[in-house]
Amino acid sequence: MYFRQAESAGDPAPPVARSTGSHDRAGLRNMQQLIQLRWIAVVGQVATILVVQYGLGVALPLEPMSAVLAGLVLFNLASQAWWRRRAQVSHAALLVGLLVDVASLTVQLYLSGGIGNPFVFLFLLQVVLGTVLLRSPWSWAIAAAAALCVTGLAVVPAPLKLVVEPAHGLADHYVQGLLVCFLLIAGLLVVFITRIGGILRERDARLAELRQRAVEEEHIVRIGLLASGAAHELGTPLSTLSVILGTGSTCPPWPPMANCTTTCWKCRRRWRAASPSSPTS
Repeated sequence: MYFRQAESAGDPAPPVARSTGSHDRAGLRNMQQLIQLRWIAVVGQVATILVVQYGLGVALPLEPMSAVLAGLVLFNLASQAWWRRRAQVSHAALLVGLLVDVASLTVQLYLSGGIGNPFVFLFLLQVVLGTVLLRSPWSWAIAAAAALCVTGLAVVPAPLKLVVEPAHGLADHYVQGLLVCFLLIAGLLVVFITRIGGILRERDARLAELRQRAVEEEHIVRIGLLASGAAHELGTPLSTLSVILGTGSTCPPWPPMANCTTTCWKCRRRWRAASPSSPTS
């Protein structure tokens, strides 16, 4: 009866449904963060290709790298359009998005120098994001995928050979790329991990509030059950007392002293007949 009253009072959903909705909103916001990060990756790759190709004079395979960029842009546009009309994001969807990012990064690094490319450490960014966004089995899948891709880049010869001379310090292009990669990873981690952490803390606070509300509602239900049980226990003796009082009110007024004994005996028999706990004799 309490839950019917709650529904009629306009309660939007039970605590379980509201907690699920809160979790879904957090997953959707995390997916939006991934989409924003992918746009940053696209812009960064375009800027890097232009600097390396025309600024440093390194001949990059522009056609296949542009094809990878175009595929990444199309995937991001499709993801943005798809999740805009959805309210629930699963861990599998986040896993697929991260795997696409790892795969595109692997192809771009293979085409631009392989393991000798200083931006190979961007795989660490994907591993950290997978650890924060996904549960333990899925996060290990991202770590394993990144490790396999790095191993493949080290084993498979790249079509482009880069000259690496770290002894020259900042004068070497590899060292310069390492510095840019480190600053990029540090900045992205601070920005996006802070945002994702805020989303997760907001979700946890919402779940804690819903659990507290569920405990309070359960306490109210128990009080209502105790009150109804007490009313039921008091109902029987009160109804009996009402019958007795009603029967006593039908006794005739006091007669003269000559018939007092007989009248009192009749009233006494009526009281015994009306009381269920009275003896029959």
